[in-house]
Amino acid sequence: MKSVAIVFRHAPFGATSGREGLDLAMLSASFEQQVSLIFTDEAVLHLLGGQTPEQAGAKDYLSALKALPLYDIDTVLVCSDSMQQLGLKASELNIEAEVVSADVITKTLQAVDEVLVF
Repeated sequence: MKSVAIVFRHAPFGATSGREGLDLAMLSASFEQQVSLIFTDEAVLHLLGGQTPEQAGAKDYLSALKALPLYDIDTVLVCSDSMQQLGLKASELNIEAEVVSADVITKTLQAVDEVLVF
């Protein structure tokens, strides 16, 4: 089984990269690839609850994050440094995710077959 890590680095609105990365993650998982999601930098904002993308003129793809377990996407990592820089706490995350250090993220990236950055 091929393993893929999808790294999200950009804020949820203003570009389509977040939606495209999530679509790719679900598609890859449906073809029985082992998918890990990693949220760093401003991308940790994807995981906050109470967002209304429609007000920003975007479609709501963030609600699809709650479907990750249905696709057997169990590894969702969030960079602790990014959380700290943005003043966020793990309790504010809208989905089940593990807040980890940059070292853990590096080891995860080294362990997979392919890394894609959005």
